[in-house]
Amino acid sequence: MIKTPIYIDHAATTPLCPEALEAMSPYFTQIFGNPNSQHVFGRESVKAVDEARDKIAKFIGCKPNELYFTSGGSEADNWALKGIAHAYKEKGKHIIISPIEHAAMLSTAKVLTKEGFEVEYMKVDDEGFIDLDHLSSIMRKDTILVGCMLANNEVGTIEPIKRMAQIAHEFGAFAFTDAVQAAGVLDINVTELGVDLMSMSAHKIYGPKGVGALYVRNGVKINNLISGGHQERTKRGGTTNVPGIVGFAKAFEIAMAEREANFNYVSSLRDRFINRILSEMKYVKLNGPKDLTKRLPANADFSFEFIEGESILFSLDLAGIAVSSGSACSSGSLEPSHVLLSLGVPEELAHGSIRFSFGKHNTIEEVDYTVEQIKSAVEKLRAMSPLFNAKGEIKNV
Repeated sequence: MIKTPIYIDHAATTPLCPEALEAMSPYFTQIFGNPNSQHVFGRESVKAVDEARDKIAKFIGCKPNELYFTSGGSEADNWALKGIAHAYKEKGKHIIISPIEHAAMLSTAKVLTKEGFEVEYMKVDDEGFIDLDHLSSIMRKDTILVGCMLANNEVGTIEPIKRMAQIAHEFGAFAFTDAVQAAGVLDINVTELGVDLMSMSAHKIYGPKGVGALYVRNGVKINNLISGGHQERTKRGGTTNVPGIVGFAKAFEIAMAEREANFNYVSSLRDRFINRILSEMKYVKLNGPKDLTKRLPANADFSFEFIEGESILFSLDLAGIAVSSGSACSSGSLEPSHVLLSLGVPEELAHGSIRFSFGKHNTIEEVDYTVEQIKSAVEKLRAMSPLFNAKGEIKNV
């Protein structure tokens, strides 16, 4: 008998790894000092933060003073976009991002547009890859920033960020990437990628919620995020989240040590899942790259024709399976995924989409159980669908 509930929504968040919890624990109780205090309690805390900063900086190939801690990926995305825009507005007000970014980027872009900045969107193909030729064609002398996710949070597409950064630099613009989904999974060495700014979040790599980081290459000006304190070299005021930062570093350390093994294992689960769905079900579309080596190892995003994604989600939830109907940050919206629409997925098909994202604790048995429950749920839902009934295939799902 399979044990439920089964969690297949790791792109939304991950469980805290025991090692991170253990590392964090003393900083809630015994070592509780404010890192900005000048006494022994503060010195113990600041030592832990400095060590965590050094460790994470080493993992991404940057200098410790190029790493700024934030409350998470959304804050880091906001800071990167607004911070560069306002710091370099005298040089230009033209910004380019992809249309399939996280809501933190797209919403911030709308705010900047109202402030007089011009935000342009590079094209993507039907698998979610950015069009580098189009990017080159829309670059201008007044372009100050080009930004795109390293790996898409909905369809898993791994983007050609290194080449994007080269194009940006050819025109004197900065390159930013959101590496929230990629950290601990892909190589995110900032020197290799060639980016000037990069965001990360701890809770996607089995770390604590409420902490992330923004890499800003030395020499790049960025406006302060929060005024009122000297934390993060005066760039982001506010009492330092010592336990969160310590947990972030420990989770990153574990993720890096296990990266290759986890990549191969999770990929094998994902591949089994995708192959079974595509071979055993009709009227199903795999969204994102068809070449599975070009998408995140955890990701499988499907559109099920003739039915709503939320109906499938609720049916699976009743069967003890947790999945997502899109990005967790957009789950409250009734609108179809902006990512899928940008990929050219018809609106009615986009409404029938579910994102499955596997993790290192999932098993083959859970994969097979999930496939069977999807088949059962979809068959029942299609039996109630007038559109499917009109096809006359109600007995042949």
